[in-house]
Amino acid sequence: MSATGEASDMSREKGVSPGLKARRLGIDTHHEPVVVLRADAPVCRAEGFEAHARIEVVGRHGSIIATLNVLTTGELLAVDEVGLSESAWLRLKPEAGECLRFRHPAPTEAMSHIRAKIDGGELSERQCDAIVRDVVAGRLSNVEIAAFLVACADGRMHAREVTGLTRAMVNTGNRLSWPQQQVVDKHCIGGLPGNRTTPIVVPVATALGLVMPKTSSRAITSPAGTADTLETLTRVDLSLEDIRRVVEAEGGCMVWGGAVSLSPADDLLIRVERMLDLDSEGQLVASVLSKKAAAGSTHVLIDIPVGPTAKVRSQAEAESLLASLQATATDIGLTLRGLLSDGSQPIGRGIGPALEAHDVLAVLENRPDAPADLRRKALEVAAGVIELGGLAQGADALAMAERTLSDGLAWRKFQAICEAQGGLREPGRAPFTRVIPALHAGTVSRIDNRLLAQVARLAGAPQAGTAGVYLEAHVGVAVERGQPLFTVHAESRGELEYAMDFVDRHPSIVHVEVRA
Repeated sequence: MSATGEASDMSREKGVSPGLKARRLGIDTHHEPVVVLRADAPVCRAEGFEAHARIEVVGRHGSIIATLNVLTTGELLAVDEVGLSESAWLRLKPEAGECLRFRHPAPTEAMSHIRAKIDGGELSERQCDAIVRDVVAGRLSNVEIAAFLVACADGRMHAREVTGLTRAMVNTGNRLSWPQQQVVDKHCIGGLPGNRTTPIVVPVATALGLVMPKTSSRAITSPAGTADTLETLTRVDLSLEDIRRVVEAEGGCMVWGGAVSLSPADDLLIRVERMLDLDSEGQLVASVLSKKAAAGSTHVLIDIPVGPTAKVRSQAEAESLLASLQATATDIGLTLRGLLSDGSQPIGRGIGPALEAHDVLAVLENRPDAPADLRRKALEVAAGVIELGGLAQGADALAMAERTLSDGLAWRKFQAICEAQGGLREPGRAPFTRVIPALHAGTVSRIDNRLLAQVARLAGAPQAGTAGVYLEAHVGVAVERGQPLFTVHAESRGELEYAMDFVDRHPSIVHVEVRA
């Protein structure tokens, strides 16, 4: 059948408007699909579409729900064209010259559940599943997702709802399974710059015979996620088949979970949550544990850094979060142990993908200049994983981790895992740097984690892999006037100046107390 004949047949489909030719606009609208129509396009008049309406766009290979933007002036589009953002284009994959059709989307069941939650109701597991499926399918706008998140924030989720949400997030994505009865994993709650323990813990654990298929996230609001750091060293976007191959060969992997759609709802919910500046405990628990369950883990160590400028700011908040994590983990069949750690200052020196990778390599290679705090923290986490794996307990577990690292076993296992994932490479260095010196002699008394992370982001991290901040002095270190406190790294002069403008406006990111 010709394209014209097919278009004629499709135009007679009930509720579907006449077609417009698809045009790729190259506009990045992140995960939310956007379509652009001219105000005088016949479909706008015929269907009564208005700006920011949610419309269903139908193509030969499927349909999507998209947000409508309306072009009122200019020649960006012809009257018989529809413009597609990158997200919309990649989901529809229209062929050359293909005409797309439009209709009002059917009301979503999820919104009635969200409205019930807003009114104070409790969501059943089936209702959580319906909401999460609509999130993943793109049937809910960011505004509708925001309504769901706000309704569940500030302690409004019951324990049963958190379990239901966790299971729903697992059920809507891929799920790995392993023949071993015990599969270990770890996760850090975050909010602490540096702290890149995963690339050290995984080779320690797997060198000792534990199975640890580690999936990690990319950064959303931080200067680097674990996957961003590892990507400067090796390939992380592996398929499910490749993950299985690497784990079968080496006992573990270090990959980006987003490449294989493990709990795909998680990133979609988190991005909207971050725009709202919400920290919902229930959503956090579901986020963490859904990814662990989807990766096939059975035993999980959760590192919770606690500090005034970390994500978790008090001991009471940490204990509440840990209790919720343990309760939900039990409900879904996971064994979980918590580690409450010091989150008062960054761990390691590098903040940003490549800078953190250099720290990791220094620790794995047992270099004398390796950051002692990162080595110490990684061994503490590794000991916790060893305990979960039943290999040793207490001081014996820590000694086992120390020997595995000091003897070079962990470094050799790290190299083997990287080679299995696609090869090991040396992380780069940024071409532009600026040192921020101490303005007077004294002792570093505090470091603002959030502001320091913001400097790294403004310098270009994580998109610019070698950008970020290198911390020259930790809390408790005595410095002289003019001695470096930290160095900003950037891949362009413009980004460096952008970051330095922020530094100039925040002179106490690293605070030096004047000596008495």
